[in-house]
Amino acid sequence: MPAHKPTTKCPICGKPADFDTPPAGPFCSARCKMLDLGKWLGEDYRISEPLRPDHFEEFEELSGDALDSPEKSRNETSP
Repeated sequence: MPAHKPTTKCPICGKPADFDTPPAGPFCSARCKMLDLGKWLGEDYRISEPLRPDHFEEFEELSGDALDSPEKSRNETSP
């Protein structure tokens, strides 16, 4: 039985997309991925406040494979 691939909605167009399928994941296509990059470079997206050390507290718990597999780290921390 094949493993279930996590799916999500493309953050640009809303179409279903595989979360971790290269080269575009979590976007539905390379085009949407480039549109998202363009929004970052054009400063349509920005961090709204200065970063503080407490913003990074939850990331200190992640290590190794958990950094590359958000689903795995979420499942391991579930009760």
